Amino acid sequence: MSLVAGSGPLSADRAGQFTPPVDGDLVYIEPHPRRIQAIVGDRTLIDTERALMVHRRGSPLSYAFAVDEVGDLPATAVPEAPGFVVVPWTAVDTWLEEGRPLVHYPPNPYHRVDCRPTERGLRVDVAGSTLVDTVNTVILFETALAPRLYVSPTEVRTDLLRRSDTSSYCNYKGYTTYWSAAIGDLVVDDVAWSYEDPLPESLPIRGMLSFDETKADVLAELPESAGYSDCGCQVRPT
Repeated sequence: MSLVAGSGPLSADRAGQFTPPVDGDLVYIEPHPRRIQAIVGDRTLIDTERALMVHRRGSPLSYAFAVDEVGDLPATAVPEAPGFVVVPWTAVDTWLEEGRPLVHYPPNPYHRVDCRPTERGLRVDVAGSTLVDTVNTVILFETALAPRLYVSPTEVRTDLLRRSDTSSYCNYKGYTTYWSAAIGDLVVDDVAWSYEDPLPESLPIRGMLSFDETKADVLAELPESAGYSDCGCQVRPT
């Protein structure tokens, strides 16, 4: 997602600029020398180290495969890469990259997550109740997305939080647990989230909480975030 989404260099809202200027849509296609497997039922229909990666604005990041490697799977030609096709993600039961199961889309080689302990302040209020007021935080920088603050549950009024039935998945952080705030008779759904078993690159935020500024009054000491977009994690009910 990083090159074509958020503030990425090929996105519509790029944070930087090209010199000389570049107009119109760009498509970037590159070799992706990792083992990619596509499994349907108990059959492995694609097993290759010759895939391409296609970065196209307005489209999910995708693998492209040589026509002779996709068998009878449905496929769409890639005009910019003659002889290569894209297989719909949903046409396959399980996608693997170097043995790791993938969800929603391929992981992007240009996407990075950095977690740093910090003393940036975070205060969160819901309906007049303060859930968090601390400078003991972790800041998460994620390529092309706005930085976020995470906080240990020991710094949070967890007695005012209830685990919700919502879940999401991020290819860089893992499965998300959502939390609702219960203030008297008021319930604010999915006001916070956490990663109970994050992927290796996001281990420093294991079990920590981050808060949705659209659902609570959040005062966070963050760097300037102009040009960033919200996280594109896909949310689903469990």
